[in-house]
Formats: sequence, structure tokens, C-alpha cells
Amino acid sequence: MNNDHDTVLAAADALIAAFAEGRTDDYFAAFAADASFVFHTTDRRLDSTEEYRGLWHRWSEEDGFRVLACDSKGRRLQLLGDTAVFTHSVTTRVATRAGEETLHERETIVFHRTGDGTWLAVHEHLSPDPAATAG
Repeated sequence: MNNDHDTVLAAADALIAAFAEGRTDDYFAAFAADASFVFHTTDRRLDSTEEYRGLWHRWSEEDGFRVLACDSKGRRLQLLGDTAVFTHSVTTRVATRAGEETLHERETIVFHRTGDGTWLAVHEHLSPDPAATAG
């Protein structure tokens, strides 16, 4: 259904915009409470949005972490009934007390349609983008 396609893309765009603009309440609200997260920068899977939010808070408090910009490209959406898989390449500029850094990563976000028709992210997987470091 084209409407589902557009609705999931709008959910992905809202999640990415909230991340890029530092609107953490909106960003974390885009995830189901029991969402899971696999990041190449962490030593374990995070098993809830609350756990991820706690880690984000520590990054902010201890390292001065903040997102300055985020660009999404090479996007693909696969609709699978009440589940959707969104993949893209993402370039993110971040700042910490150590300075600014540009990250080149690939990301998968799995969305699921809730009973009221809202699409929430239920899983996020982030890995380095080898194409960005090839050369």
C-alpha cells in the first residue's frame, strides 16, 4: 500500500529529524519501550529504549555528546505487513568535549505498526560504512 509506504517514511523522517535536531524526547518517543539497539560503538545489545536513553544521558553528561547534523541517503524501505525495514547510509556530525567528528555509518531501523496504526521503531542496528573509508 502506498499509504503505508509514505507513513513509514514519514515516521523514519521524523525520527531522523528529531535525532539531528537534538530533540531527545521526540527521538526516543519514536521507539517502542521494548525496542532493541545494536551499535558498533557499544559492547552489548541494548534491550530497551530506557536503557538506550540512559546511555545517551551518560554520553551527554560525561563526554558532552551532542548531534550537530545528520544526513540520510541511499534509503530503502521494505514493507512486510505490519513490519517495515528501513535502511540507509547516514552521515552524522557530532561534538564531544574532545571536538567534532563526522561519522559515516549504515543503519537499519525496523518499524512495527501498533494497534492504533502508528509506526514505531522496534529495532535499530548501526554499523560503520566501509564505502566511506575505502579508498
